[in-house]
Amino acid sequence: MTKPLAPHGLPGHLVAFVEALRKRGIPVGPSETVDAGHVVSVLDLLDREVLREGLACALVRRPTHRPTFDGMFDLWFPAAIGVRESSPDDIELPRTPDGQVDLNALRELIANLLIDDSPQAAEIAAQLVDQLGQYQSANGPSFSAYQTLREVQPETLLRKILDGLLGQQGQAKDDDPDANLAAEVARRTAAQRIADFRKMVEAETRRRSAERLGKERVANYGVPKQADEVDFLRASDSELTQLRSSVNALARLLATRLAARRRRARAGEIDLRKTLRKSMSTGGVPIDLVQRKPRRTRPELVILCDVSGSVAGFSNFTLLLVHALREQFSKVRIFAFIDSADEVTHLFEPNADLGKSMWRIINEADVIQFDGHSDYGNAFGVFTDKFVSSVTSRTSLLVLGDARNNYRDPNIKALRELVSVSKHAHWLNPEQRTQWGSGDSAADVYQDVIEMHECRSAKQLTAVVAGLLPV
Repeated sequence: MTKPLAPHGLPGHLVAFVEALRKRGIPVGPSETVDAGHVVSVLDLLDREVLREGLACALVRRPTHRPTFDGMFDLWFPAAIGVRESSPDDIELPRTPDGQVDLNALRELIANLLIDDSPQAAEIAAQLVDQLGQYQSANGPSFSAYQTLREVQPETLLRKILDGLLGQQGQAKDDDPDANLAAEVARRTAAQRIADFRKMVEAETRRRSAERLGKERVANYGVPKQADEVDFLRASDSELTQLRSSVNALARLLATRLAARRRRARAGEIDLRKTLRKSMSTGGVPIDLVQRKPRRTRPELVILCDVSGSVAGFSNFTLLLVHALREQFSKVRIFAFIDSADEVTHLFEPNADLGKSMWRIINEADVIQFDGHSDYGNAFGVFTDKFVSSVTSRTSLLVLGDARNNYRDPNIKALRELVSVSKHAHWLNPEQRTQWGSGDSAADVYQDVIEMHECRSAKQLTAVVAGLLPV
């Protein structure tokens, strides 16, 4: 059974929770903290889920922050302390005559609980972690969600749960037009309930581990990162999908920053000659300063983008972001490359499906000349031969890629020519700075020619792009 949260020291505990959220990138100010204090004072602390939702309403401002908040809440407001106390109504794990857990009967029990969407599934998950997920490490007893789920194999229960859900709905007739829809809904429901059960096991594992290792340590590796902190090169498909959905919000944020910079720059620099001339009427004392009118121009942007598999996620997201900011530039031209380069601007028209555009780059553009492995040197050479006129003194040049050149000629001469002609030139690299120049990376050579920025996450990318935007 769940032990209640002790009211003693609750304000200090809440402040520690807020500080932990800030460290994970969730902006929580003093007013939100005060609101959270009011929430705690009026809610029933024995109802943990009500407390979770109340604190979420007070502290979370963006939907993308919710997974991180939930993970931190489970650590700072655990469902229990130590082994959960059992009650007469709790379900016990089925066992064989010799006292071992009966895995076949256990899978049958879990399937029935998930079919009925029973809250007792959480009790079974907690018992499983204690009975099957515990192992002895060098530092004492530890818990493993992988070990627990390996024994249970909940994925094998999909068919049984699906049959149970369809049986609850009644047998559909073959000629029923809604039969396929009902089957698809049942299939997704079954998959979701299995996924939810896995999350119960993982949450219980984190709770038990936090008691031994400390909440802060477990939070570092056990709580999901926010979407804008996920490493581009290690992001899963679901994380990349979440990142793509946040592009417009990031674009609005950057546009707001740009507007603020323009307001600050609106007055312009002091015109010394006109100021001195005007000071003649005041005896040579420059009382009234004359300022130059700022020249507001929107530069042209040329993007050279590596679309090879190793950096495809980073390039995709960056192109989406630049596409959302295209109104900040007078002209945007996009060139893709792997071991050769080709212009793909026409694939990124205002109403284009950008996901399809990335697919069309690989299948329609002339970006592969040899073996399909990254060759920055040859790609730069092809670009200077065919498209060098696209870079002028009004152009901001942006290179996207990890500079992994497969030990080939980096062709520094071609890149230096492009940089010397352009107004601004920057390279966005999704690899960690300490890895530049290691192995087949030519980043250490290229950064002597062009200013290179580390952009491993959307958060870093936003900060870099904000500094590169024109005023």
